[in-house]
Amino acid sequence: MQNTIFKNSIKGKRGVKFPDSGVAEKSLNDIIPENYLRKSDLNLPELTQLEVERYFTNLSHKNFSVDTVFYPLGSCTMKHNPKINEKVAGFEGFTEIHPQQGEEYSQGALELMYELQESLKEITGMDAVSLQPAAGAQGEFAGMLIVKKYFETLGQKRTKVIIPDSAHGTNPASAKMCGFDIVEVKSNSKGQVDTEALKCLLNNDVAAIMMTNPNTLGLFEEEILKISEMAKEHGILLYYDGANLNAIMGITNPKLMGFDIVHINLHKTFSTPHGGGGPGAGPIGVNEKLADYLPVPVIDYDGEKYYFNYELKNSIGKVKAYYGNFGIFIRAYTYILMMGGKGLRKVSEDAVLNANYLKEKLKNHYKLPFDQICMHEFVLSGDIQKAQGVNTLGIAKKLMDYGVHPPTIYFPLIVHEALMIEPTETETKEILDNFINIMENIATEIKEKPEQVLNSPVSTPVSRIDETLAARKPVLKYNL
Repeated sequence: MQNTIFKNSIKGKRGVKFPDSGVAEKSLNDIIPENYLRKSDLNLPELTQLEVERYFTNLSHKNFSVDTVFYPLGSCTMKHNPKINEKVAGFEGFTEIHPQQGEEYSQGALELMYELQESLKEITGMDAVSLQPAAGAQGEFAGMLIVKKYFETLGQKRTKVIIPDSAHGTNPASAKMCGFDIVEVKSNSKGQVDTEALKCLLNNDVAAIMMTNPNTLGLFEEEILKISEMAKEHGILLYYDGANLNAIMGITNPKLMGFDIVHINLHKTFSTPHGGGGPGAGPIGVNEKLADYLPVPVIDYDGEKYYFNYELKNSIGKVKAYYGNFGIFIRAYTYILMMGGKGLRKVSEDAVLNANYLKEKLKNHYKLPFDQICMHEFVLSGDIQKAQGVNTLGIAKKLMDYGVHPPTIYFPLIVHEALMIEPTETETKEILDNFINIMENIATEIKEKPEQVLNSPVSTPVSRIDETLAARKPVLKYNL
């Protein structure tokens, strides 16, 4: 009670007082059926408006966020969200529009969506795009639905999807939800798909291969063209997980690599705020032979007006209410316009440069399983530190005492005690050097005084917890 908003509650305090409406009062029983009404008063705190504002503002300052601390969260691209994105998204013409307005009253919004589609086509090399999926995982799901329907249309029964052992967990989940059997292909000693192992798995039962390039180790799949050729020999579709698109913009694209389908994480690559479960957007792009299978509607232009096109013969149908997360479209399109083609290429070049800089500086203090040029992220192992008494989880907790959000840990699963680090392109050399010093200090402290690290974090609002107990017996409700 003492640490919650209720501690300042005094009966009778009010934040807002509304004037008399002049409308006769009605009993709730006349409006809402009895079985839906509460039988007791709702226990809410009573405070002034200023007290509420101060409480939640101070509470927000206890959070880690990309606006407050370095956030090297591998595979999620938690980069700076330019405030101009928010300004544009707040324009009256966007905030006061409704998705049920007629097309004639929505031309500005439709034009923005159309131009975003066209921009994503150019960036990915794909021939057609649908903006509808609400997040990357839903984009994957839509892609697998397209794969399934494509082969059904051809009259072929294909039951398997091949996925690398380093893949994002959503890949097998998306394919399984569409009824496919998952076949894992192992990585080779370089951390890339083992093409000899893949060759043994290819047959006419396989519908698709799902890949990320660069992969989740932050390594570019050097034999991607060979893999593409192998897939096409068996009529297999190649699916591109766009989570790591931030590493290749303007340098190459999924179409050049031979991919047929791609989902794009607007909330990762194109600087829209995300985390904590949302918001997100996962547009899906396809090559020409699959354009007719996209979720509807897509946005088209007839030379005079923009309109919703539902007339796709083999469409998998809608996958989300309305047309996608429009507020995210505005922010992503603003970012694309602001950066331009050369700017987007520079984004990728700087992201790759920053990651390699960190990798080279840290590999003398932590185990580096794959000592080669990386792309936008890289994976260390905490094996050395674990042997000294502190595992990767302990390293992550200690970083919080230094005011740094921990990177992704224990993923990919093929690296023992994994630390997956992605600095993004938006951090300065000074920030990166500070992070290097912090990681070096932690390595030294573990070597000399491991027991001190085991108690971390000690500077955060919530200190070290029993994570096993929290997972197995979570307290989901606090009764005041």
